[in-house]
Amino acid sequence: MSRTICVRCSGQGLVEYSLIILLVALVVIVALQALGSGLDTFYQSVVAAFGG
Repeated sequence: MSRTICVRCSGQGLVEYSLIILLVALVVIVALQALGSGLDTFYQSVVAAFGG
C-alpha cells in the first residue's frame, strides 16, 4: 500500500515540474515576441560593431 502512495507522489511531482517548465517556456515566448524587434536591432548593432 505505501509503495502505491509513493509512486503517486513521484508521478505528481513529475506533473508539477512539467507544468512549471511549460509556464516558464510560455513566459519566455511571450517576452521574446514582445521584445522581438528591439532584440533584433540590438543584435544587428552588436554584429556590426564586431565587423560581421
